[in-house]
Amino acid sequence: MSTSSLRSLLGVGKRLKVPGISRTLETSAKIESAPVKSQLSEGEKSTAQPNTTPNGSQEPTADVKEWPTRLDDIGEKFRLPRSVQAIYLRPLRRKAEYGLPVCDLQLRSYSVRNVEFFADFAIRAAYYLKLPVSGPVPLPRIVERWTVPRSNFVHKKSQENFERITLRRLIQIKDGHPKAVQAWLAFLRKHAFYGVGMKANVWEYDTLDVAKSMDESLPEVEKSLEPYLANFGQRKDPQGSTPVSELLSNERFSQNRGPLTDTRKG
Repeated sequence: MSTSSLRSLLGVGKRLKVPGISRTLETSAKIESAPVKSQLSEGEKSTAQPNTTPNGSQEPTADVKEWPTRLDDIGEKFRLPRSVQAIYLRPLRRKAEYGLPVCDLQLRSYSVRNVEFFADFAIRAAYYLKLPVSGPVPLPRIVERWTVPRSNFVHKKSQENFERITLRRLIQIKDGHPKAVQAWLAFLRKHAFYGVGMKANVWEYDTLDVAKSMDESLPEVEKSLEPYLANFGQRKDPQGSTPVSELLSNERFSQNRGPLTDTRKG
């Protein structure tokens, strides 16, 4: 085929060309010719490692940052509240001034995940109620084992062993007000976590003049107990009391005869 015929065919093809194709070719050429600009910072460039793509090429990827640095970056850009950021950090604690124990809370569970999660929740709740807290202290585990025969008679030697391990954590409240401690325990009881049991020992302290305060409150206690204590003992003025001889001669007792009534009379 001659060059003139090729030119004529190309001239016809120019009328049928789609402009989008030429644009894509131009943009692709520009991308190939333009230098690649990395969006990584200077610190990230040093820690970047190549990552292979399905095409076989390598792309730089940054390492995963630690939570404190990630939270600082998020806080600078989006200004998250500190209460939200504190979820990913260690719980805050208040220092005890005198160190007097007020409440010992013991958590029990069969799962480490559940007991650790609820212990962290209890410590955070104590901080917002202004209660100095210490713990959680891991207590010795309770190990229980059972041996059950799988069958009876001659197959008694075929037995099966079962084991149950109870994990415990101790949280102690110091220098706390009794009302605040009761509010803390009620809050934990309301938002109890599944699979976690609680046992609390609460101590209350009073002044050295507790005997005087008890003597002052004694008359009020006696007044409140009068209606209950009046039912005990004998009354001074019994009304409608009858002697025993009249009660025995009554028709009610004479009609209800027993099998030994005749013998008693004889």
